[in-house]
Amino acid sequence: MKHQILSPEELGVVVRAVRKSSGVRQDDLAALAGVSKQFAADVERGKATAQIGLVMKLLEHLGLTITVNVPESALPEMQRIKVKRARGKTSGSPDSGTDS
Repeated sequence: MKHQILSPEELGVVVRAVRKSSGVRQDDLAALAGVSKQFAADVERGKATAQIGLVMKLLEHLGLTITVNVPESALPEMQRIKVKRARGKTSGSPDSGTDS
């Protein structure tokens, strides 16, 4: 079931509900995801400054994914960025990270 997330607090509610309904303890989830128990607790409380990469690790271990609605007008730019990044990886030079 899809559920729209509009705030860190709402994401925290979903993470906690899925974890509890799966019978997973908070410390076990943290260990599986390679984060601290405190970080997992912070995410469940809706901490707005939680690192997105670590949040995604928690979501992965709960079987959750993030989906965004991308405007059609942005699709060509997304493709351009993907191609640029792919070229950078194959040539051994990382993407500069600049938005030019």
